[in-house]
Amino acid sequence: MTAKDRPLSFDTLCIQGGYAPKFGEPRILPIIQGTTYKYDDIDHVNRIMTLQDFGHKYSRTSNPTVAGFEAKINQLEGGAGAVATASGQAATLLAIASIVRTGDHILAASQLYGGTFTLFNSTLKKFGVTASFFEPDAPAREIEQLFRPETRVLFGETLGNPGLAILDFDKLSALARQHGVPFIVDNTLATPFLCQPFRHGANIIIHSATKYIDGHATSVGGVVIDGGNFDWTNGQFPDFTTPDPTYNGVIYTEKFPQSPFLFKARAQFLRDFGGCLNPMNAFLFNLGLETLHLRMPRHGENALALARFLTTHPQVAWVNYPGLDSNGKQRISRYFKHENGSGILTFGIKGGIDAIRRFVKKTRVAALVVHIGDARTGILHPASSTHAQMDEAQLRAAGITPDMVRVSVGIEDVADLIADFDQALTN
Repeated sequence: MTAKDRPLSFDTLCIQGGYAPKFGEPRILPIIQGTTYKYDDIDHVNRIMTLQDFGHKYSRTSNPTVAGFEAKINQLEGGAGAVATASGQAATLLAIASIVRTGDHILAASQLYGGTFTLFNSTLKKFGVTASFFEPDAPAREIEQLFRPETRVLFGETLGNPGLAILDFDKLSALARQHGVPFIVDNTLATPFLCQPFRHGANIIIHSATKYIDGHATSVGGVVIDGGNFDWTNGQFPDFTTPDPTYNGVIYTEKFPQSPFLFKARAQFLRDFGGCLNPMNAFLFNLGLETLHLRMPRHGENALALARFLTTHPQVAWVNYPGLDSNGKQRISRYFKHENGSGILTFGIKGGIDAIRRFVKKTRVAALVVHIGDARTGILHPASSTHAQMDEAQLRAAGITPDMVRVSVGIEDVADLIADFDQALTN
């Protein structure tokens, strides 16, 4: 292999992937803050509108700045293409809605972001789509029993939020293949820096780009990446193999054999739901990705150091961080590209809810925020906030206890973080 043919490394793709300026063009991805695109003849417009040709027609379905961000995150994940959305929640809905019909069933890991759980457990029921949940570390035979003839999706988070269980990709991808359904993975907390789920059997990846992709708590957005590695012609997904009357009868598996899911998601549901990403946020996400390979090691180093400190504190009942226990270390070694458990940890405070209230009021470096993945450290009480809609059994299944505090560890000086937590925990 010559130097010219050598593929670019992940770190270089973070900075230069997705956009290649031509002579005289801006070196960085420009912000195209426009809704409208000019053409010279109606035949060209017709070809674009009927999926016979490609081009930007209206920024609800595509935009040059958004396309640059989509291309970069797709390169980092190793996918076949990506569609950006207005939020991480919009990304989840876009991925699911592009697959299921009324009467279909979703099988999902129980350790989920609270908004995802509500979408699956409550909102989609109104549209005739049901969901069942399994403990991520349950034996394959137990999960197997939850599949139904109408199951059309297997869903999990690389790192459960906030339970922090690392998915057993080998087990779950095998079950998905056995039942002929796509394996969708939310890779938000790991990011492609730590884990690339397509390498471990995932078919579709989603992100809340609001978190580590942005990295600075400036913008809300999401993205869906298609692995191009699922057989949509297996007889269970007729919407992919029968004519779409809204596009003159196009059949997605025939017209776009390399990535029918991606084109269907953009052409149908991004068009109809309208949850598109705006160009300014796409620009900021692209900027965030430029430092992802620098920030993620620091998040992980700080989280591990803080977790180790908390295990020794007399006011702390327990600590959960993937890099602390043997099971977490084994999963990290098997599925992660770096010996790093990301930047989220949880711990329990002795003394109940009153002690938690005192702690969050006393922190000076960490702040009480409904957010994760920021350069700044944030803390939260999940049982009373992001997962407050769950009953006690559902909270337990999600790995949430009444004394749990979730910490999104930032990239500050870890000595300052440890000192801050120490003084806040000390009565």
